[in-house]
Amino acid sequence: MTPKLLLDAMIPLMADLSRDLHDSERYRRLLDTLRMLFPCDAAALLRLDGDVLVPLAINGLSSDTLGRRFRISEHPRFRALLSSVPPTRFPANSSLPDPYDGLVQAHSGELHVHDCMGCQITMNGRPWGLLTLDALAPDRFDGVDSAALQAFASLAAATVNAAERIHTLAESGEQERQRAEAYRLAANQSQRELIGQSPAHKRMLKEVRLAGPSNMTVLITGETGVGKELVANAIHAASTRAKKAIISINCAALPETLVESELFGHVRGAFSGAISDRRGKFELAEGGTLFLDEVGELSLLVQAKLLRVLQSGQIQRVGSDVEHKVDVRVIAATNRDLAEEVRQGRYRTDFYHRLSVYPLDVPPLRERGHDTLLISGYFLEENRFRLGLLSIRLAPEAQEALLNYRWPGNVRELEHLIARSALKALGRHPERPRMLTLSAEDLDLAAAPAALPEAQPMVEQAELALHNGSSLRDAVSAYERRLISASLTRNGGNVASTARELGLDRANLNRLTKRLGLK
Repeated sequence: MTPKLLLDAMIPLMADLSRDLHDSERYRRLLDTLRMLFPCDAAALLRLDGDVLVPLAINGLSSDTLGRRFRISEHPRFRALLSSVPPTRFPANSSLPDPYDGLVQAHSGELHVHDCMGCQITMNGRPWGLLTLDALAPDRFDGVDSAALQAFASLAAATVNAAERIHTLAESGEQERQRAEAYRLAANQSQRELIGQSPAHKRMLKEVRLAGPSNMTVLITGETGVGKELVANAIHAASTRAKKAIISINCAALPETLVESELFGHVRGAFSGAISDRRGKFELAEGGTLFLDEVGELSLLVQAKLLRVLQSGQIQRVGSDVEHKVDVRVIAATNRDLAEEVRQGRYRTDFYHRLSVYPLDVPPLRERGHDTLLISGYFLEENRFRLGLLSIRLAPEAQEALLNYRWPGNVRELEHLIARSALKALGRHPERPRMLTLSAEDLDLAAAPAALPEAQPMVEQAELALHNGSSLRDAVSAYERRLISASLTRNGGNVASTARELGLDRANLNRLTKRLGLK
């Protein structure tokens, strides 16, 4: 490669440093130029985040790669690249497993003999991440000048630095620093991320960034399984309370008699079994955040007592006459339509308005397009580690099946599907493979709940009920009752099988059958 060719290719990238580009576009141009200068079949830009490498941009790799998180301890090639400042080229027949086995679009299967090289990106004298190049031909990089690749890595570092500086300037300085630190702490605590690039996901993240520092009470709504608790953690992480705890309580999982004790605590002798004083969730969350999950399941009596806390910040332990002042931010979540519950008299109007100071709706997975593949990549990597495999990948028809499915159970259903499919696919191999490919048949998405044969007659019955004067709520309840009853009959009364068929979480199905009066 001549110096002129290298300079001509780099000039547009240097011009980009002063332009206001989205990070994804900036990184895409960087990899396009990399592949033009250094002929390869796949390239990637990865950021170092603690002990994992996070893909920021890919070229020539499967879409789900962006959702994967590569633990450095499990990938010796990445470890070798991070331990060397100059570019590193691996022997074509290297025995070290390749992290991209099964992910290169132009190749199906393990990369036994191929050309692979990469280099470290440094920022302020410290490793920031990696640039990686893979070629299917074993001698493709024979003519690559290491100095030229090192020069390109320096330009990549400048590109990354520009992107990060522009991002920082878009926010107020000190507040943004606190938010970034809070997100890092939250990620360490929850081990889960809000992954996605769709417009719907980006709109939600914008709401999270707005609501986080405000200290307002937030009501998170959305279907079952969309990840409302992850959103609550992100709001807490973006707040000034991030260094304090976020305490969670599932309101639907507590018996009516214990809700007050769990929330407000109790004193010794308050009731049978209260052998000592006990702090409630509000006191445990002092200075931090209290997350009330399934808040739509609270009784009217408990709603009234919570309303008083939200208004005055005063709590009173069960069995005590003494009040305590608490400084707690409340975030609540529900998959119910609380406005409709208020209209039906099942929810207090004043409590609803206190909860929904800042309403935030989490979009269902079916509205997030290719985010499904990114999230799949995250779960595939989790299961690859759990099953002790070199790689788990999705066949093209499996990716298509995931994108075409409606996901009534949303992200939780996707998580369970990936785990179940990987385990079943592994069990069909007489010998343990190093790399596992999931086909559309492995996913078994044909039996979607929407395709149940009795669904259409039930819809017609619900419409008939509306015509006969029933309310919308009653018609919907009648439809749910018949649908669940039919599924329970088909599955011999097995709740777990029924929940899988209907795409529901088992706990949610139990609550639903109880509300509908089903045994």
